[in-house]
Amino acid sequence: MLRGSCHCGAVKYEIKGKLLMFACCHCPDCRKYTGSAFSSVLVTESDGFEVTSGKDDLIIYQSSPGKYRHFCKTCGCRIYLKADHRPGMIFVRAGSLDDDPQIKPQAHFWVSKKAPWYEICDSMTQYPEGLTNNTIK
Repeated sequence: MLRGSCHCGAVKYEIKGKLLMFACCHCPDCRKYTGSAFSSVLVTESDGFEVTSGKDDLIIYQSSPGKYRHFCKTCGCRIYLKADHRPGMIFVRAGSLDDDPQIKPQAHFWVSKKAPWYEICDSMTQYPEGLTNNTIK
């Protein structure tokens, strides 16, 4: 089991399901949403994800049709995303984890849209676009 929380501690969650992937997303939405070069995202099964406290402190923002970003209304910490086109998955912002997931990032997504001022300097697989059904095993 993994635990996580927002910066102020109002929202807490647990991941009891299988971790499907750990990736860096360079899409414009993630860059804007995080205010950085990319978002570190841990993909898990939605059945194994639970907000254990602070559900009333979550704000849900529909950033594009069918994409729902959840963040703390007090501290603004981005916690997770649900997407209609990825049923059964939760995209957890890895920076909100309190525990070590015991896995490292495996890939970069949306490299074709990455910030022009950022250079990827590791050997992880780079995908020009987003997650596909073949990417998650």
